Amino acid sequence: MGEIAALATSFCWSLNSIQFTFAGQRVGSRVVNRIRLALAVILLSLAHLVLYGRFWPVQAEPYRWVWLGLSGIIGLILGDGSLFHAFLLIGPRKSMVLMTLVPVISTIAAWILLGETLLPIEIIAILITVAGIAWVVSERQPKVASEEEKSEKGDQELKNQVLGALLGIAGASGQALGLVAAKRGLVGDFPALSATMIRMVVAAAVIWGLALLRGQVGPTWEAMKDKRARFLLLGGAFIGPFIGVWLSLIAVRTAPVGIASTLMALSPIILIPFDHWIFGETITPRSIAGTLVALGGAGIIFIT
Repeated sequence: MGEIAALATSFCWSLNSIQFTFAGQRVGSRVVNRIRLALAVILLSLAHLVLYGRFWPVQAEPYRWVWLGLSGIIGLILGDGSLFHAFLLIGPRKSMVLMTLVPVISTIAAWILLGETLLPIEIIAILITVAGIAWVVSERQPKVASEEEKSEKGDQELKNQVLGALLGIAGASGQALGLVAAKRGLVGDFPALSATMIRMVVAAAVIWGLALLRGQVGPTWEAMKDKRARFLLLGGAFIGPFIGVWLSLIAVRTAPVGIASTLMALSPIILIPFDHWIFGETITPRSIAGTLVALGGAGIIFIT
């Protein structure tokens, strides 16, 4: 049951990344992040009510709100905001390949900040993961001819690739550091759904507060007049932050954590055919091999 839930989670993340890519192309990555957080809060509140009889985790101590709230700001605002913009520049597949850096950065951050032991096998796995990612991301699309690379279009394409890769790394860093902060708030067997709820609530409050200060609330709602974007965002919020998170909790509870985490990280593989069929990207043996190498390295970290 847990392994099936983990695989289903990977499909949710894959579909979610495609939905948010298309939505971002229509209304922008910042609008996507604001709206999906608001929708996720509503959906998670309903789930929390059904499971625990209340909309909010009112039993949570103040220190949990501090650490989980900080986790939400780092992971859901800064990390996911960077990831959504990377979707627009380098596509969902390469962006999700870069997200395999999350266990790498989490392991290093836990070693530095929490004093956790960094095993030799983990160091080897980190090097394998980074090598695989670098192999995938550094590949140029064959459709760009040599003379085009010297043109303005070719230069812009290169800039987009570099910026997209940096944003993907920033997204992975945000999620990884967010997980490290969340660990401080999860001590004492605190319910995972309640923790997710706190992260979402704080992140939504901060991102909408900033939008209010910058006068961007009106333009955000104006962008929602786009029916297709509205449909994509509603579907994305339901598939990702709601169903995906729900399935991931089932996976972690009913299967070994290492196996569940590895299966949940298969999104870059699942996205390969979609990247070709939907976005017209050329899928080469090098990109497939690099993705498998990166996932292999991440899998070693999860299992150890």
